[in-house]
Amino acid sequence: MKEDFFKYQAQTSPHPLAMEISHAVGSYIYATNGKKYLDFVAGVSACSLGHRHPRVIKAIQEQLDKYLHVMVYGEYIQQPAVTLTKLLAHHLPPSLEKTYLTNSGTEAIEGSLKLARRVTGRSQIIAANLAYHGNTMGSMSVMGYEERKRAFRPLLPDVSFINFNFEGDLSQITENTAAVLLETIQGGAGFIIPKNNYLQKVRKRCDEVGALLILDEIQPGFGRTGTLFGFQNYNIVPDILVLGKGMGGGLPIGAFTASSEMMDQLQDNPKLGHITTFGGNPVIASAALATLQELTESDVMAEVLEKEKLFRSILVHPLITEIRGIGLMLACITPSEEITNRIIMLCQEKGLILFWLLFESKAVRITPPLTISVEEIKEGCAILLSVLDQINELNK
Repeated sequence: MKEDFFKYQAQTSPHPLAMEISHAVGSYIYATNGKKYLDFVAGVSACSLGHRHPRVIKAIQEQLDKYLHVMVYGEYIQQPAVTLTKLLAHHLPPSLEKTYLTNSGTEAIEGSLKLARRVTGRSQIIAANLAYHGNTMGSMSVMGYEERKRAFRPLLPDVSFINFNFEGDLSQITENTAAVLLETIQGGAGFIIPKNNYLQKVRKRCDEVGALLILDEIQPGFGRTGTLFGFQNYNIVPDILVLGKGMGGGLPIGAFTASSEMMDQLQDNPKLGHITTFGGNPVIASAALATLQELTESDVMAEVLEKEKLFRSILVHPLITEIRGIGLMLACITPSEEITNRIIMLCQEKGLILFWLLFESKAVRITPPLTISVEEIKEGCAILLSVLDQINELNK
């Protein structure tokens, strides 16, 4: 299997971890060699309720007995998609009323950029340095990291960049700006949270010049920060909200949400302003609906901030210089890229899954399932601390 993996499946990096998976349940992943791994990554924030959550599996199985794909998006009335989008509207501010379901977060970013240009009649998009919004051509165009996109130029024109949390750049948002696209919490940059009411100041500037504010909640959304959506921590409302990752309970999905007035402009002039074959797939929408219901009907989100406090109280070590983030979107910063690499690889050997961040080479990602137990947190942190002690001894 490993030989076939490298021979037939296209790779994204020169050195994938190449763990051969047998099965996964709850907070654990099992390899075909029988080894058990505690998962502190959750599919890069995608498995909000852990692996094979019973409510999600039940919803999938029930939909499988009804129908799979029947028609391209938006033509037929399919109960899972309608119920999902209605429930989303119920939990969002009134201006975020209508949702377009897509296949992934990056496709939702593409749709939001098109919508912003369609609504405003302007072309300029402003994004942030060190931003990551996906890897399709439009999403890559608003990626604030030249090294990752240089090989694929030319990209979308009329895209400019500002520095996240730097108010001095807000004057670059003008009457020519269609939209400002920001992650509510910068992910790839190292889990950078907004400071000094930064997002409120961006909101105010957008209102002054008639630009739209798009917030990318692909990673912080669906309970990861202790609220259903990250922007709810900062007393603002975006014009367009972009969703993905943890929305699907482990299945691929994305979405962008805006007012009915805005979203209806994709219907005509031209017709089919944004189309997708498999967006709103009934099986995936059923999984997403079950995920949203579980998050909003249980105590899962209410426990997130307490779990963050537990992580921060345990993970005190000379090789952890800082813990960034909020809720269960955390990153341990180490003194060097080399130490971070050793931590991740040694922890995997000892049965704990950790991972990297895209642009911050000294960061160790900790984004476990929101359902992780206190005992599992203590178990994983004990492994991590033992590895840190081991590295510390070798460095003496």
